[in-house]
Amino acid sequence: MEQEIILQKLANIETMLQEQNLLKKDVLNLNEAAAYLDISASHLYKLTSQKQIPHFCPQGKKLYFNRTELDQWLQRNRQITKDEIDAQATEYLIRNS
Repeated sequence: MEQEIILQKLANIETMLQEQNLLKKDVLNLNEAAAYLDISASHLYKLTSQKQIPHFCPQGKKLYFNRTELDQWLQRNRQITKDEIDAQATEYLIRNS
């Protein structure tokens, strides 16, 4: 029982170290990018084939991703908050009254 707990904790530590290494890299391969985005590699490949996500294919085979571009892609289509909508409405009414 204790050995299982230790092995689980070691596995958790290994996972955290891998995640930290991803944050240090500027260029990610397909599997690293999928892990970074928390999606399957097949879904990521589909996004690349549909040209919906920025990527590089330097020799026509392997896919690579710029981590900064992935961050920007993740943050597209931001949804504004109710407070922001209220502020915009108030500003509109003041300007157009």
